Amino acid sequence: MRKLLLLALVGLGAQLVDGSLGMAYGVTSTTLLLAIGTNPAAASATVHLAEIGTTLASGASHWKFGNVDWKVVAKIGVPGAIGAFAGATVLSGLSTEVAAPVMALILLALGIYILVRFTAFGIPRDRLGLPLRKRFLGPLGLVAGFVDATGGGGWGPVGTPAILASGRMEPRKVIGSIDTSEFLVAIAASLGFLVGIGSENIDFGWVAALLIGGVIAAPIAAWLVRHIPPRILGSAVGGVIILTNTRSLLRSDWIDAPDNVRYAFYAVIYLVWAGALAYSIKQYRAHRDLERVDSESADKPASAPTPV
Repeated sequence: MRKLLLLALVGLGAQLVDGSLGMAYGVTSTTLLLAIGTNPAAASATVHLAEIGTTLASGASHWKFGNVDWKVVAKIGVPGAIGAFAGATVLSGLSTEVAAPVMALILLALGIYILVRFTAFGIPRDRLGLPLRKRFLGPLGLVAGFVDATGGGGWGPVGTPAILASGRMEPRKVIGSIDTSEFLVAIAASLGFLVGIGSENIDFGWVAALLIGGVIAAPIAAWLVRHIPPRILGSAVGGVIILTNTRSLLRSDWIDAPDNVRYAFYAVIYLVWAGALAYSIKQYRAHRDLERVDSESADKPASAPTPV
């Protein structure tokens, strides 16, 4: 019972972050499941089954608050579903000994990307309003869907920063559209895992716990997306992912590092993480007024952009 309650709280916290930042529900939840000894394929399957419900609730909430661009959802969601089914099939065929460190490496890489991307660069807004092309969203969805299924998360960490980096959509619509399109990815990945490993390897009690927490948090996150500083949240989430998956790698059969080496790594990560958070907070405060002006202007109707 205590474990189910913990999973529900993780689902709630992960969805608050995911719904307000556009990423990290899968990465956060899968990292926890791996930390308590869950089979990698079963961990990813559990998270994706829960995400069918959480992404549906999140998408509906974002739509209610006007955070969704349905053209982007269609252009990125369908190839994302194809990539997710392929990724689930690949992960299902790997042994636990191979899959665990591979997944930790993927998650670690995503965590580093999130930390660096949001700490160093924040969110660009200089090309706001220019159209996003299918030739960009299609391959992005395919890659993001594959990484999401094999890493237990990655749809948001790959898709959200890539679209934000283009500077063509206001952040709240990027986040809302990515969260909404993830519904298709979750369905495809879940089908792939059910075909690959079967339902007997999945604890549906854990699925329900993650789902309940996520559904409760979804409308709150969709509202918070207008108010939370994404730069600070990105730095915080990136540090958690890096620390947890570094621990998994150092304790894996690949490395099996002694205690003194592991603690040294942890100390360095804590220092870098604290520095990143301090820098993000400083940069947010320095540009807070400008970001507020940008947000207010982004909410106003804009004239039709010239295609490029």
